[in-house]
Amino acid sequence: MESVIISVLRRTIVAGTPLLLGTLGEIMTERSGVLNLGIEGMMALGAVSGFIVTYTTGEPWFGLTTALVMGMLISSLHAFVSVKLGGNQVVSGLALTMLGLGISGLWGKPFIGKPLAVKMQPIHIPVLGDIPLLGEVLFRQDAFFYIAVVLGLCFWFLLSHTRWGIEIRSVGEYPLASETQGINVHWVRFSCVLLGGALAGMAGAHLSLSYSKSWTEGITAGRGWIVIALTIFSLWRPLRAFTGAFLFGGIFVLQYLLQPLGISPSFLAMLPYMATLGVLIAGGVKRERRRLQEPAMLGEPYVR
Repeated sequence: MESVIISVLRRTIVAGTPLLLGTLGEIMTERSGVLNLGIEGMMALGAVSGFIVTYTTGEPWFGLTTALVMGMLISSLHAFVSVKLGGNQVVSGLALTMLGLGISGLWGKPFIGKPLAVKMQPIHIPVLGDIPLLGEVLFRQDAFFYIAVVLGLCFWFLLSHTRWGIEIRSVGEYPLASETQGINVHWVRFSCVLLGGALAGMAGAHLSLSYSKSWTEGITAGRGWIVIALTIFSLWRPLRAFTGAFLFGGIFVLQYLLQPLGISPSFLAMLPYMATLGVLIAGGVKRERRRLQEPAMLGEPYVR
């Protein structure tokens, strides 16, 4: 029984890690006042670029770095349109999703069905990894999980206790007042969008380098949209993102646990997206509470 519990918890963390990475990036982006709906496309591009480089070189870390850079590059398009030009952020984000999915499908076609010879291996942390149950679940994961945890804690500290964090929050709340205090609003927003793109690319790399160890078209399977719902669920707070990401990771794992019970596979495949709708509905019911949390200028361009 213990082995079953350990297996389920480990798989839950693996399934929740890309959601956590993407949510953390979107929190930083939206805190600065920029809405990015292009996460699905950025994740897909990160997944395919990371896989191609790893498959070619045999070095997962090269693939991870490539995915991070590609996420930043494609997100810079959204930053240019929405921040520099003051364009419609919803339209720009949706265009980014379509662009990323299209490019990833084109680049990845020759690699469909080809498994990686080398994947991102789990890291056994000495002493901590030997703790019964807890050690096997938390301290024998791959680098993606540890990076996500460290980033979540760093972002919490940054937003709450540093000058740059105050600048990010003030830009998202009242950019005109921020600029009168000498803050470069466009630079802060641009950098946050790039940071969000980098983490979305890393989340995509997790799917192809660790989660499935292969490339298939549609590998993101709507996770980018789940990330947007989790950003609302977390109330734009990095620490709350942990709860949401691993809760949804458990829902993904639940699909496989319920299959032996004879439940329709189509219904099981719907579970993560039904939960996403539930999160959005709950956010709508608690509308007043959400208004106290979300950046006041979210989605609104700032023109000097």
